[in-house]
Amino acid sequence: MSLLGKDFNSEPGSLDDRSKSFSESRGSLASENIHPAEEASGLSIMQTLIHLLKCNIGTGLLGLPLAMKNAGLLVGPISLLAIGILTVHCMVILLNCAHHLSQRSQKIFVNYGEAMMYSLETCPNAWLRTHSVWGRYTVNFLLITTQLGFCSVYFMFMADNLQQMVEEAHMTSNSCQPRKILVLTPILNIRFYMLTILPFLVLLVFIQNLRMLSIFSTLANVTTLGSMALIFEYIIQEIPDPSSLPLMTSWKTFLLFFGTAIFTFEGVGMVLPLKNQMKHPQQFSFVLYLGMSLVIILYICLGTLGYMKFGSNTQASITLNLPNCWLYQSVKLMYSIGIFFTYALQFHVPAEIIIPFVISQGSESWTLFIDLSVRTALVCLTCVSAILIPRLDLVISFVGSVSSSALALIIPPLLELITFYAEDMSYVTVAKDIMISILGLLGCVFGTYQALYELIQPINHSIANSTGVYA
Repeated sequence: MSLLGKDFNSEPGSLDDRSKSFSESRGSLASENIHPAEEASGLSIMQTLIHLLKCNIGTGLLGLPLAMKNAGLLVGPISLLAIGILTVHCMVILLNCAHHLSQRSQKIFVNYGEAMMYSLETCPNAWLRTHSVWGRYTVNFLLITTQLGFCSVYFMFMADNLQQMVEEAHMTSNSCQPRKILVLTPILNIRFYMLTILPFLVLLVFIQNLRMLSIFSTLANVTTLGSMALIFEYIIQEIPDPSSLPLMTSWKTFLLFFGTAIFTFEGVGMVLPLKNQMKHPQQFSFVLYLGMSLVIILYICLGTLGYMKFGSNTQASITLNLPNCWLYQSVKLMYSIGIFFTYALQFHVPAEIIIPFVISQGSESWTLFIDLSVRTALVCLTCVSAILIPRLDLVISFVGSVSSSALALIIPPLLELITFYAEDMSYVTVAKDIMISILGLLGCVFGTYQALYELIQPINHSIANSTGVYA
């Protein structure tokens, strides 16, 4: 059963509720309805674990070796572990708050935005109570920004790898030798490849058959697993002496590491829908701790080994460092196929917030036209964003610093403070929540500043990620 295969019918302004949100079938637009018997079956533990892993294994994972380079060989793994632990802790906070608020409001399930709104409705500040709906709007805006940011990064990732595969095809051989530094002039601009991908993604997001999307999700899992196995098989061979690599770097590049690390934990917004769709939701804590433990171990291993393998030549995506032979060109192709189909899954989150609202403003006879038009416009928006800022590493850091840090580190502790303020919270819990939120806010502000600063610099003054740099 697909993560998306249960319910896709959002009311305007909401994201995911058992009866009316995140993934509920939207009547006339859904190509099929999910029968109650199937809905009652829910996701098994294994299915939930697979979905949780898939939500957290995307393009950010492949950027972790460069993130380690920005932090240092010692500071990087330790900081990534700390950020992972904090992120999982904030996921648990979010789950606890949502459960408490669902009981308080006598609802079966509340989503992230609704949890923020319901908590503000009972806070001591009169102004916040009056404007509690803006809590939901803020969370939904951040979810839209984050998910569209992911989709924009997917555009750049696919275009980078497509450019390298096409323009190096004449030099590709059966012998897998390490890449050497060689500056090449790209035959076609990277933006051409983005425009080439655009119509295919537009057609992909038109698919509203949820079982069809589940097939694509399975294909994405298979291709991603195969490519990750080949990547690890290569980077563990003949690792150079790491003694020349710095153990720590400057605070400026560490801020880029922070944004990339937060971006990598892409599944923060999916924990509530996953728990909601489980056959036995009370078992989700076990799935969360097991799944995120595997994810954090994978992150640290790939990031550290990738940086040790490629050192100062580490690219924005580790796939761009792989040898120019047919075996590893297939890795780029497989991972790009996986990202291509994952685009549709990530796209559903902002689409199911925006589309119902836009449809509600128009005539019922124009429903299908409005739906397809909004989908096309959103895909084009992610493409235009990628075209305007074709810097994979910095966009990952920017999106992570701006939106992901707010959703993952800033809002959950504040939500816990607001939700349980009247229930004799311990001073330790209050201090802990405040410290986590402040840490997330500092990372958000300074990480955003550094990413924007790097973006306005000439290409040769910051970390190059052009596919033409290595051959």
